[in-house]
Amino acid sequence: MSIFGALLGAAIDRTDGDSGIKGAIIGASLQKAASALAPIAVTFAIGWAVQKAAGMAWDAFPDIGGDDSASDKARR
Repeated sequence: MSIFGALLGAAIDRTDGDSGIKGAIIGASLQKAASALAPIAVTFAIGWAVQKAAGMAWDAFPDIGGDDSASDKARR
């Protein structure tokens, strides 16, 4: 899949008249970095969504008073 990054980088680098080798190397390395970071970003996004949903579910319960009703604001 890094061939696409190399081709794109070479095409961009050739616009100024160079051979495109430097752009191909940069494009391939950026493609590899993006493919390595994509699963981490997806895992972070899913974790954030689960944590947000759990907080909303927790806040959906009615406040019936008790000892920790005053400390509800301190939890946030």
